[in-house]
Amino acid sequence: IALLGGAAAWPLAARAQQAAMPVIGFFGTGTPSGWSQWTSAFVNRLRELGWIEGRTIGIEYRWAEGRNERYAEIAAELVRLKVDVIVTQSTPSVLAAKQATSVIPIVFASAGDPVGNGIVENLAHPNGNVTGLSAQATDSAPKRLELLREVVPTLRTLAIMANVSNPFSMLEIGEVQVAARTLGLNTATSEIRRAEDIAPAIDALKGRAEALFLSTDPLLVTNRVRINTLAQSAQMPTIGSWREFVEAGSL
Repeated sequence: IALLGGAAAWPLAARAQQAAMPVIGFFGTGTPSGWSQWTSAFVNRLRELGWIEGRTIGIEYRWAEGRNERYAEIAAELVRLKVDVIVTQSTPSVLAAKQATSVIPIVFASAGDPVGNGIVENLAHPNGNVTGLSAQATDSAPKRLELLREVVPTLRTLAIMANVSNPFSMLEIGEVQVAARTLGLNTATSEIRRAEDIAPAIDALKGRAEALFLSTDPLLVTNRVRINTLAQSAQMPTIGSWREFVEAGSL
């Protein structure tokens, strides 16, 4: 009886101990497989700092899978769980988390233009409950276009694919369009909102452009293999901003 009583009490004690641990809300914008390198690096660094998942800290993982409608749902769920901090990456998820809470700290691994999109007041003093790293992607977008033109010297019309539901993508598109005009290029912008829009968008660009510029967005990153396969069939070299794009066949 004593043995059984102890065995019954042990799970309760374990749960009580686990409940007392700090909990991180890990807000992934893509898929678990697509983010495996990110999560591995994150967990390993936590371990180096003395935070061991399941022993000294808990992590609640949630995945948007590049779907715009999931951002607000996940942010609200993490707030209901009363996590101690929300860790995420990309403008849409940061904005969703910021809208869901002004109390829980939010740390973003990167955001394209956190000042331009109103995530923080300025880089030196973000204020509020949000902080993180700027990818400065709006600043680098014109340079990416210059590199693309060097690789494709016959470039006359540039196709741009962007998720118009992402506020940062709209800033980035503006920078690319200005840079394209400076280089004497025409542009054809393809606006998408979901994965189902990708194939028709690329099909509509066939024969109209010599290369494709991909905006910095979780929807495009999640569907990068499909995008590159379709773009190659349309004979359009593509350029993105993340390593994952290159691994999937982009320039």
